[in-house]
Amino acid sequence: MPLPRLRIEDTALLVIDMQEKMIPTIGDWPKIVDNCTILLKIANELGIPSLVTEHYPKGLGRTVDQVSSAMLDPSARIEKTQFSAMVDLVDQQLHAWRRSTILVCGIEAHICVMQAVLDLQSTGRQCFIVSDAVSACQPEQMTHALRRMERAGAIVTGVMSVIYELLGDAKHPSFRACLELVKLIHR
Repeated sequence: MPLPRLRIEDTALLVIDMQEKMIPTIGDWPKIVDNCTILLKIANELGIPSLVTEHYPKGLGRTVDQVSSAMLDPSARIEKTQFSAMVDLVDQQLHAWRRSTILVCGIEAHICVMQAVLDLQSTGRQCFIVSDAVSACQPEQMTHALRRMERAGAIVTGVMSVIYELLGDAKHPSFRACLELVKLIHR
């Protein structure tokens, strides 16, 4: 069985619930916002499609401005009330894009992110959870959530690893543009 790898032509990015009223309660939130923004910019640069979910925006607000401003397509924002971000519209869009590898980032690790990853994995898709772009209001929940997602077959990785794995070679035409974004990674 081949090992899961990130490939531009088979990857989509799912940014989960980076919303105004939730962000201030999240552990290490400036780093999470920065890294989710960098992932969106990398996806834009490499032509990787992306979706952003918002959980009950009427109560929790819209996606934070920094993340929203990195979106190429504002219509790629999907509202939901279900905790899992794997709602019908997300599933339909991923199917239409013919993407089976999903980069996942956002909040909260032990609720919406974990449920989305479990649901995505159950459909035969391969999730890569970008651990330095995922958090929770109770940071101690991170370890358990990441362990459960890994046991379901998801791969835990980091923003920098994602960038270099997708590029694959310093000769990639987007290498220099991506290198500028690497310098912005919140460590």
